[in-house]
Amino acid sequence: MASLEHAHPFEASLADIDPEISAAIDSELARQRSTLDLVASESVPPRAVLEAQGSILTAKYADGYPGQRTYDTCEWIDEIESLAIGRAKAVFGAGHANVQPYSGASANAAVLHALCEPGDVVLGFDFAHGGHPTQCDKETFAGRYYRAFAYHVRRGDRLVDMDEVEMLARAHRPKVLFAGWSCYTRHLDFARFREIADEVGAALVVDMAHFAGLVAAKVHPDPVPFADACTMTVHKTLGGARGGAILCRAELAERVDAAVYPGEQGCPLPHVIAAKAVTFKLAGTEAFRERMRRTLEGARAIAEALVEAEERTGASVVTGGTDVHQLLVDLAPSGREAWATLRRLNEIGISANAVSLAYDRLAEPACSGLRFGATALASRGFDREQFGEVGRIVADALANGGEDPDGSLAGRVAELTSEMSLYRYLD
Repeated sequence: MASLEHAHPFEASLADIDPEISAAIDSELARQRSTLDLVASESVPPRAVLEAQGSILTAKYADGYPGQRTYDTCEWIDEIESLAIGRAKAVFGAGHANVQPYSGASANAAVLHALCEPGDVVLGFDFAHGGHPTQCDKETFAGRYYRAFAYHVRRGDRLVDMDEVEMLARAHRPKVLFAGWSCYTRHLDFARFREIADEVGAALVVDMAHFAGLVAAKVHPDPVPFADACTMTVHKTLGGARGGAILCRAELAERVDAAVYPGEQGCPLPHVIAAKAVTFKLAGTEAFRERMRRTLEGARAIAEALVEAEERTGASVVTGGTDVHQLLVDLAPSGREAWATLRRLNEIGISANAVSLAYDRLAEPACSGLRFGATALASRGFDREQFGEVGRIVADALANGGEDPDGSLAGRVAELTSEMSLYRYLD
Protein backbone atom coordinates (compact mmCIF):
# COMPACT_ATOMS: atom_id res chain seq x y z
CA MET A 1 0.00 0.00 0.00
CA ALA A 2 2.97 2.36 0.47
CA SER A 3 3.38 2.72 -3.29
CA LEU A 4 -0.24 3.84 -3.63
CA GLU A 5 0.60 7.29 -2.29
CA HIS A 6 2.92 7.88 -5.27
CA ALA A 7 0.85 6.19 -7.99
CA HIS A 8 -1.77 7.82 -10.17
CA PRO A 9 -5.08 6.41 -8.84
CA PHE A 10 -6.16 5.43 -12.37
CA GLU A 11 -3.07 3.23 -12.71
CA ALA A 12 -3.20 1.51 -9.32
CA SER A 13 -4.55 -2.03 -9.16
CA LEU A 14 -7.75 -3.04 -7.44
CA ALA A 15 -5.69 -4.82 -4.78
CA ASP A 16 -3.89 -1.55 -4.06
CA ILE A 17 -6.94 0.72 -4.20
CA ASP A 18 -9.37 -1.55 -2.35
CA PRO A 19 -7.85 -4.69 -0.83
CA GLU A 20 -11.16 -5.59 0.86
CA ILE A 21 -13.06 -5.80 -2.44
CA SER A 22 -10.11 -7.52 -4.09
CA ALA A 23 -9.99 -10.14 -1.36
CA ALA A 24 -13.76 -10.73 -1.61
CA ILE A 25 -13.45 -11.30 -5.38
CA ASP A 26 -10.55 -13.71 -4.83
CA SER A 27 -12.63 -15.58 -2.26
CA GLU A 28 -15.57 -15.81 -4.66
CA LEU A 29 -13.23 -17.21 -7.33
CA ALA A 30 -12.05 -19.83 -4.86
CA ARG A 31 -15.65 -20.69 -4.00
CA GLN A 32 -16.62 -21.08 -7.67
CA ARG A 33 -13.60 -23.27 -8.33
CA SER A 34 -14.36 -25.61 -5.44
CA THR A 35 -18.15 -25.81 -5.93
CA LEU A 36 -20.37 -27.91 -8.17
CA ASP A 37 -22.52 -25.07 -9.50
CA LEU A 38 -25.98 -26.50 -10.16
CA VAL A 39 -27.78 -23.14 -10.04
CA ALA A 40 -29.93 -23.31 -13.17
CA SER A 41 -29.64 -19.60 -14.02
CA GLU A 42 -25.83 -19.48 -13.77
CA SER A 43 -23.13 -20.22 -16.30
CA VAL A 44 -19.40 -19.59 -16.82
CA PRO A 45 -18.77 -16.54 -19.02
CA PRO A 46 -15.84 -16.99 -21.41
CA ARG A 47 -12.72 -14.86 -21.01
CA ALA A 48 -13.58 -12.77 -24.09
CA VAL A 49 -16.97 -11.86 -22.59
CA LEU A 50 -15.38 -10.83 -19.30
CA GLU A 51 -12.81 -8.71 -21.12
CA ALA A 52 -15.49 -6.90 -23.13
CA GLN A 53 -17.78 -6.36 -20.16
CA GLY A 54 -14.92 -5.04 -18.04
CA SER A 55 -13.59 -2.76 -20.77
CA ILE A 56 -13.11 1.02 -21.16
CA LEU A 57 -16.46 1.16 -22.92
CA THR A 58 -17.86 1.63 -19.41
CA ALA A 59 -16.89 5.29 -19.72
CA LYS A 60 -19.02 6.12 -22.78
CA TYR A 61 -22.50 7.66 -22.91
CA ALA A 62 -24.53 6.66 -25.97
CA ASP A 63 -28.23 7.41 -25.44
CA GLY A 64 -30.27 6.32 -28.44
CA TYR A 65 -29.52 3.84 -31.22
CA PRO A 66 -26.85 3.48 -33.92
CA GLY A 67 -26.91 6.57 -36.10
CA GLN A 68 -29.44 8.27 -33.79
CA ARG A 69 -27.53 9.15 -30.62
CA THR A 70 -28.01 12.18 -28.41
CA TYR A 71 -24.22 12.25 -27.81
CA ASP A 72 -21.48 12.63 -30.42
CA THR A 73 -18.30 10.54 -30.85
CA CYS A 74 -20.34 7.34 -30.77
CA GLU A 75 -19.07 5.86 -34.02
CA TRP A 76 -17.38 2.88 -32.34
CA ILE A 77 -20.36 2.30 -30.05
CA ASP A 78 -22.57 2.32 -33.15
CA GLU A 79 -20.35 -0.31 -34.75
CA ILE A 80 -20.39 -2.48 -31.62
CA GLU A 81 -24.17 -2.28 -31.18
CA SER A 82 -24.78 -2.92 -34.88
CA LEU A 83 -22.62 -6.05 -34.66
CA ALA A 84 -24.57 -7.23 -31.59
CA ILE A 85 -27.92 -6.64 -33.35
CA GLY A 86 -26.84 -8.37 -36.55
CA ARG A 87 -25.42 -11.37 -34.72
CA ALA A 88 -28.52 -11.81 -32.56
CA LYS A 89 -30.76 -11.69 -35.65
CA ALA A 90 -28.56 -14.22 -37.44
CA VAL A 91 -28.35 -16.68 -34.54
CA PHE A 92 -32.10 -16.70 -33.93
CA GLY A 93 -33.44 -15.92 -37.39
CA ALA A 94 -35.30 -12.87 -36.08
CA GLY A 95 -36.62 -9.88 -38.00
CA HIS A 96 -35.29 -7.40 -35.43
CA ALA A 97 -33.24 -7.43 -32.23
CA ASN A 98 -32.86 -4.90 -29.43
CA VAL A 99 -29.75 -5.55 -27.32
CA GLN A 100 -30.11 -2.71 -24.82
CA PRO A 101 -32.33 -4.20 -22.03
CA TYR A 102 -30.52 -4.30 -18.71
CA SER A 103 -32.10 -7.65 -17.78
CA GLY A 104 -34.73 -10.18 -18.77
CA ALA A 105 -37.16 -8.43 -16.44
CA SER A 106 -36.62 -5.07 -18.15
CA ALA A 107 -37.03 -6.79 -21.52
CA ASN A 108 -40.46 -8.06 -20.43
CA ALA A 109 -41.35 -4.57 -19.16
CA ALA A 110 -40.39 -3.03 -22.50
CA VAL A 111 -42.39 -5.54 -24.54
CA LEU A 112 -45.49 -4.89 -22.46
CA HIS A 113 -44.86 -1.14 -22.86
CA ALA A 114 -44.65 -1.65 -26.64
CA LEU A 115 -47.71 -3.86 -27.04
CA CYS A 116 -50.11 -2.67 -24.32
CA GLU A 117 -51.65 0.38 -22.72
CA PRO A 118 -51.94 0.63 -18.93
CA GLY A 119 -54.96 -1.37 -17.80
CA ASP A 120 -54.88 -3.80 -20.73
CA VAL A 121 -55.22 -7.51 -20.00
CA VAL A 122 -52.13 -9.73 -19.84
CA LEU A 123 -52.17 -13.53 -19.48
CA GLY A 124 -49.01 -15.24 -18.21
CA PHE A 125 -47.62 -18.34 -16.54
CA ASP A 126 -48.15 -18.26 -12.76
CA PHE A 127 -44.86 -17.70 -10.91
CA ALA A 128 -45.67 -20.34 -8.29
CA HIS A 129 -46.19 -22.88 -11.06
CA GLY A 130 -43.00 -22.15 -13.03
CA GLY A 131 -43.42 -18.82 -14.81
CA HIS A 132 -41.53 -15.59 -14.19
CA PRO A 133 -42.95 -12.88 -11.88
CA THR A 134 -42.77 -10.25 -14.63
CA GLN A 135 -45.35 -12.09 -16.72
CA CYS A 136 -48.33 -11.63 -14.41
CA ASP A 137 -47.37 -11.40 -10.74
CA LYS A 138 -49.31 -8.76 -8.78
CA GLU A 139 -46.12 -7.50 -7.09
CA THR A 140 -44.41 -6.59 -10.38
CA PHE A 141 -45.13 -4.03 -13.10
CA ALA A 142 -47.10 -6.71 -14.96
CA GLY A 143 -49.65 -6.86 -12.16
CA ARG A 144 -49.48 -3.22 -11.07
CA TYR A 145 -49.95 -1.53 -14.45
CA TYR A 146 -51.92 -4.18 -16.36
CA ARG A 147 -54.86 -6.48 -15.58
CA ALA A 148 -52.89 -9.67 -15.19
CA PHE A 149 -54.25 -13.22 -15.11
CA ALA A 150 -52.36 -16.48 -14.71
CA TYR A 151 -52.53 -20.00 -16.09
CA HIS A 152 -51.13 -23.05 -14.31
CA VAL A 153 -49.80 -26.59 -14.49
CA ARG A 154 -52.09 -29.56 -13.93
CA ARG A 155 -51.95 -31.14 -10.49
CA GLY A 156 -51.46 -34.64 -11.86
CA ASP A 157 -48.61 -34.44 -14.38
CA ARG A 158 -47.35 -30.90 -13.56
CA LEU A 159 -47.52 -29.88 -17.24
CA VAL A 160 -48.96 -26.58 -18.50
CA ASP A 161 -52.72 -26.92 -18.82
CA MET A 162 -53.25 -25.73 -22.39
CA ASP A 163 -57.02 -26.16 -22.09
CA GLU A 164 -56.95 -23.70 -19.18
CA VAL A 165 -54.80 -21.31 -21.25
CA GLU A 166 -57.40 -21.41 -24.00
CA MET A 167 -60.31 -20.98 -21.56
CA LEU A 168 -58.70 -17.99 -19.80
CA ALA A 169 -57.73 -16.38 -23.10
CA ARG A 170 -61.31 -16.64 -24.38
CA ALA A 171 -62.69 -15.30 -21.10
CA HIS A 172 -60.31 -12.32 -20.68
CA ARG A 173 -59.20 -11.49 -24.28
CA PRO A 174 -55.61 -10.47 -23.38
CA LYS A 175 -53.55 -8.03 -25.43
CA VAL A 176 -50.45 -10.11 -24.62
CA LEU A 177 -50.21 -13.85 -24.03
CA PHE A 178 -46.95 -15.00 -22.46
CA ALA A 179 -45.38 -18.40 -23.07
CA GLY A 180 -42.08 -19.38 -21.48
CA TRP A 181 -40.83 -20.15 -18.00
CA SER A 182 -38.13 -19.92 -15.39
CA CYS A 183 -38.86 -23.07 -13.36
CA TYR A 184 -40.25 -25.75 -15.70
CA THR A 185 -38.68 -28.83 -17.24
CA ARG A 186 -40.60 -29.74 -20.38
CA HIS A 187 -41.11 -28.28 -23.85
CA LEU A 188 -44.04 -25.97 -24.55
CA ASP A 189 -46.43 -26.25 -27.49
CA PHE A 190 -45.65 -22.95 -29.21
CA ALA A 191 -47.94 -23.74 -32.15
CA ARG A 192 -50.90 -24.17 -29.78
CA PHE A 193 -50.02 -20.91 -28.01
CA ARG A 194 -49.98 -19.19 -31.43
CA GLU A 195 -53.40 -20.59 -32.30
CA ILE A 196 -54.85 -19.35 -29.00
CA ALA A 197 -53.27 -15.91 -29.42
CA ASP A 198 -54.65 -15.60 -32.93
CA GLU A 199 -58.13 -16.65 -31.84
CA VAL A 200 -58.38 -13.88 -29.20
CA GLY A 201 -56.35 -11.24 -31.03
CA ALA A 202 -53.39 -11.31 -28.62
CA ALA A 203 -49.72 -10.77 -29.29
CA LEU A 204 -47.68 -13.86 -28.36
CA VAL A 205 -44.56 -13.12 -26.31
CA VAL A 206 -42.18 -15.98 -25.51
CA ASP A 207 -40.07 -15.45 -22.40
CA MET A 208 -37.07 -17.62 -23.23
CA ALA A 209 -34.68 -16.20 -20.66
CA HIS A 210 -33.74 -19.69 -19.49
CA PHE A 211 -33.69 -21.63 -22.74
CA ALA A 212 -32.37 -19.08 -25.27
CA GLY A 213 -29.04 -20.90 -25.50
CA LEU A 214 -30.79 -24.17 -26.26
CA VAL A 215 -32.79 -22.45 -29.01
CA ALA A 216 -29.63 -20.88 -30.47
CA ALA A 217 -27.98 -24.32 -30.54
CA LYS A 218 -31.07 -25.86 -32.19
CA VAL A 219 -31.51 -28.44 -29.44
CA HIS A 220 -34.88 -27.04 -28.29
CA PRO A 221 -38.10 -26.25 -30.20
CA ASP A 222 -37.76 -22.81 -31.80
CA PRO A 223 -40.38 -20.27 -30.63
CA VAL A 224 -39.20 -17.42 -32.89
CA PRO A 225 -41.36 -18.34 -35.94
CA PHE A 226 -44.47 -18.45 -33.72
CA ALA A 227 -43.90 -15.38 -31.53
CA ASP A 228 -44.49 -11.71 -32.12
CA ALA A 229 -41.64 -11.07 -29.70
CA CYS A 230 -39.19 -13.11 -27.63
CA THR A 231 -37.44 -11.85 -24.52
CA MET A 232 -34.27 -13.34 -23.06
CA THR A 233 -31.33 -12.99 -20.78
CA VAL A 234 -27.86 -13.38 -22.26
CA HIS A 235 -26.18 -14.86 -19.17
CA LYS A 236 -28.08 -18.11 -18.53
CA THR A 237 -27.88 -20.89 -21.14
CA LEU A 238 -26.34 -18.42 -23.60
CA GLY A 239 -23.53 -18.25 -21.05
CA GLY A 240 -22.42 -14.71 -21.75
CA ALA A 241 -22.89 -11.09 -20.81
CA ARG A 242 -25.16 -10.21 -17.91
CA GLY A 243 -28.17 -8.46 -19.43
CA GLY A 244 -31.24 -8.92 -21.60
CA ALA A 245 -32.35 -8.72 -25.23
CA ILE A 246 -35.54 -8.69 -27.29
CA LEU A 247 -36.28 -10.32 -30.63
CA CYS A 248 -39.38 -9.30 -32.57
CA ARG A 249 -41.00 -9.22 -35.97
CA ALA A 250 -39.60 -6.51 -38.22
CA GLU A 251 -42.89 -4.60 -38.24
CA LEU A 252 -42.67 -4.18 -34.44
CA ALA A 253 -39.11 -2.84 -34.45
CA GLU A 254 -39.94 0.85 -33.97
CA ARG A 255 -42.45 0.18 -31.17
CA VAL A 256 -40.06 -2.13 -29.31
CA ASP A 257 -37.08 0.22 -29.69
CA ALA A 258 -39.10 3.21 -28.48
CA ALA A 259 -40.36 1.18 -25.50
CA VAL A 260 -36.81 0.28 -24.45
CA TYR A 261 -35.41 3.79 -24.98
CA PRO A 262 -36.68 6.21 -23.89
CA GLY A 263 -39.73 4.28 -22.65
CA GLU A 264 -38.17 2.05 -19.98
CA GLN A 265 -34.46 2.83 -19.79
CA GLY A 266 -31.92 5.61 -20.06
CA CYS A 267 -28.43 5.28 -21.43
CA PRO A 268 -27.50 1.83 -22.70
CA LEU A 269 -24.45 0.05 -21.29
CA PRO A 270 -21.89 -0.03 -24.13
CA HIS A 271 -19.52 -2.39 -22.30
CA VAL A 272 -22.35 -4.88 -21.75
CA ILE A 273 -23.54 -4.55 -25.36
CA ALA A 274 -20.00 -5.36 -26.51
CA ALA A 275 -20.04 -8.46 -24.31
CA LYS A 276 -23.44 -9.40 -25.74
CA ALA A 277 -21.98 -9.11 -29.25
CA VAL A 278 -19.22 -11.53 -28.27
CA THR A 279 -21.82 -13.87 -26.72
CA PHE A 280 -23.93 -13.96 -29.89
CA LYS A 281 -20.83 -14.60 -32.01
CA LEU A 282 -19.90 -17.57 -29.83
CA ALA A 283 -23.50 -18.84 -29.91
CA GLY A 284 -23.17 -19.38 -33.65
CA THR A 285 -20.25 -21.80 -33.32
CA GLU A 286 -20.15 -25.59 -33.27
CA ALA A 287 -18.32 -25.48 -29.93
CA PHE A 288 -21.33 -23.73 -28.40
CA ARG A 289 -23.77 -26.22 -29.92
CA GLU A 290 -21.68 -29.08 -28.52
CA ARG A 291 -21.75 -27.45 -25.09
CA MET A 292 -25.53 -27.16 -25.21
CA ARG A 293 -25.79 -30.84 -26.17
CA ARG A 294 -23.67 -31.70 -23.11
CA THR A 295 -25.90 -29.43 -21.03
CA LEU A 296 -28.99 -31.42 -21.99
CA GLU A 297 -27.19 -34.73 -21.50
CA GLY A 298 -25.98 -33.53 -18.12
CA ALA A 299 -29.41 -32.51 -16.86
CA ARG A 300 -30.85 -35.84 -17.99
CA ALA A 301 -28.01 -37.79 -16.35
CA ILE A 302 -28.61 -36.03 -13.01
CA ALA A 303 -32.37 -36.61 -13.33
CA GLU A 304 -31.84 -40.30 -14.10
CA ALA A 305 -29.62 -40.75 -11.05
CA LEU A 306 -32.21 -39.07 -8.82
CA VAL A 307 -35.12 -41.06 -10.26
CA GLU A 308 -33.18 -44.26 -9.65
CA ALA A 309 -32.57 -43.18 -6.03
CA GLU A 310 -36.13 -42.01 -5.23
CA GLU A 311 -36.79 -44.90 -2.86
CA ARG A 312 -33.64 -44.05 -0.89
CA THR A 313 -34.04 -40.28 -0.89
CA GLY A 314 -37.80 -40.03 -0.39
CA ALA A 315 -37.74 -37.21 -2.98
CA SER A 316 -39.29 -37.28 -6.44
CA VAL A 317 -38.19 -35.73 -9.73
CA VAL A 318 -41.02 -33.50 -11.00
CA THR A 319 -42.48 -34.81 -14.30
CA GLY A 320 -40.11 -37.77 -13.99
CA GLY A 321 -37.26 -36.12 -15.87
CA THR A 322 -36.40 -33.15 -18.06
CA ASP A 323 -36.28 -31.94 -21.67
CA VAL A 324 -34.14 -28.91 -20.86
CA HIS A 325 -31.10 -27.75 -18.88
CA GLN A 326 -32.71 -28.05 -15.45
CA LEU A 327 -34.69 -30.43 -13.27
CA LEU A 328 -36.93 -30.04 -10.24
CA VAL A 329 -36.91 -32.23 -7.16
CA ASP A 330 -39.90 -32.39 -4.80
CA LEU A 331 -38.84 -33.02 -1.20
CA ALA A 332 -42.43 -33.23 0.06
CA PRO A 333 -42.55 -37.05 0.12
CA SER A 334 -39.48 -37.01 2.38
CA GLY A 335 -40.99 -34.47 4.77
CA ARG A 336 -37.94 -32.22 4.46
CA GLU A 337 -37.81 -28.48 3.79
CA ALA A 338 -35.80 -27.21 0.82
CA TRP A 339 -33.86 -24.34 2.41
CA ALA A 340 -32.49 -26.49 5.25
CA THR A 341 -31.51 -29.21 2.76
CA LEU A 342 -29.88 -26.67 0.47
CA ARG A 343 -27.73 -25.30 3.28
CA ARG A 344 -26.45 -28.82 3.95
CA LEU A 345 -25.69 -29.30 0.26
CA ASN A 346 -23.74 -26.03 0.31
CA GLU A 347 -21.57 -27.43 3.10
CA ILE A 348 -20.36 -30.30 0.90
CA GLY A 349 -19.76 -28.01 -2.09
CA ILE A 350 -23.01 -28.13 -4.07
CA SER A 351 -24.92 -24.96 -4.94
CA ALA A 352 -28.49 -25.02 -6.26
CA ASN A 353 -31.85 -23.27 -5.73
CA ALA A 354 -34.63 -23.78 -3.22
CA VAL A 355 -37.93 -23.10 -5.00
CA SER A 356 -41.66 -23.23 -4.36
CA LEU A 357 -43.39 -25.84 -6.48
CA ALA A 358 -46.89 -25.91 -7.86
CA TYR A 359 -49.30 -27.08 -5.15
CA ASP A 360 -46.46 -26.86 -2.60
CA ARG A 361 -47.43 -28.19 0.82
CA LEU A 362 -45.31 -25.48 2.50
CA ALA A 363 -46.09 -21.78 2.62
CA GLU A 364 -43.39 -19.26 1.60
CA PRO A 365 -40.68 -18.59 2.56
CA ALA A 366 -40.45 -22.31 3.33
CA CYS A 367 -40.74 -24.55 0.27
CA SER A 368 -40.42 -28.14 -0.92
CA GLY A 369 -38.54 -27.79 -4.19
CA LEU A 370 -34.91 -27.94 -5.26
CA ARG A 371 -33.90 -26.81 -8.75
CA PHE A 372 -30.71 -28.17 -10.32
CA GLY A 373 -29.22 -26.98 -13.61
CA ALA A 374 -26.41 -28.30 -15.82
CA THR A 375 -25.33 -25.18 -17.71
CA ALA A 376 -22.44 -24.03 -15.52
CA LEU A 377 -20.84 -27.46 -15.24
CA ALA A 378 -21.23 -28.08 -18.99
CA SER A 379 -19.50 -24.73 -19.56
CA ARG A 380 -16.74 -25.99 -17.29
CA GLY A 381 -16.32 -29.07 -19.51
CA PHE A 382 -18.29 -31.78 -17.69
CA ASP A 383 -19.46 -34.70 -19.83
CA ARG A 384 -22.25 -37.24 -19.32
CA GLU A 385 -20.12 -39.57 -17.20
CA GLN A 386 -19.13 -36.77 -14.83
CA PHE A 387 -22.72 -35.53 -14.67
CA GLY A 388 -23.78 -39.04 -13.71
CA GLU A 389 -21.39 -38.87 -10.75
CA VAL A 390 -22.81 -35.44 -9.85
CA GLY A 391 -26.28 -36.98 -9.80
CA ARG A 392 -25.10 -39.85 -7.60
CA ILE A 393 -23.47 -37.40 -5.16
CA VAL A 394 -26.70 -35.39 -4.92
CA ALA A 395 -28.72 -38.59 -4.48
CA ASP A 396 -26.43 -39.84 -1.72
CA ALA A 397 -26.61 -36.46 0.00
CA LEU A 398 -30.41 -36.37 -0.15
CA ALA A 399 -30.57 -39.94 1.16
CA ASN A 400 -28.65 -38.67 4.20
CA GLY A 401 -30.86 -35.60 4.59
CA GLY A 402 -28.00 -33.52 3.15
CA GLU A 403 -25.60 -34.68 5.86
CA ASP A 404 -22.02 -35.82 5.15
CA PRO A 405 -20.83 -37.24 8.48
CA ASP A 406 -17.62 -38.87 7.21
CA GLY A 407 -16.74 -36.19 4.64
CA SER A 408 -16.85 -38.66 1.75
CA LEU A 409 -19.34 -36.64 -0.27
CA ALA A 410 -17.26 -33.48 0.06
CA GLY A 411 -14.27 -35.55 -1.07
CA ARG A 412 -16.08 -36.69 -4.20
CA VAL A 413 -17.04 -33.06 -4.93
CA ALA A 414 -13.40 -31.98 -4.49
CA GLU A 415 -12.24 -34.70 -6.86
CA LEU A 416 -14.59 -33.50 -9.60
CA THR A 417 -13.87 -29.79 -9.16
CA SER A 418 -10.09 -30.31 -9.10
CA GLU A 419 -10.33 -32.44 -12.24
CA MET A 420 -12.23 -29.73 -14.13
CA SER A 421 -10.40 -26.50 -13.37
CA LEU A 422 -12.02 -23.10 -13.77
CA TYR A 423 -10.58 -19.78 -15.03
CA ARG A 424 -7.05 -21.15 -15.28
CA TYR A 425 -5.85 -18.00 -17.04
CA LEU A 426 -6.51 -16.00 -13.87
CA ASP A 427 -3.62 -17.82 -12.21
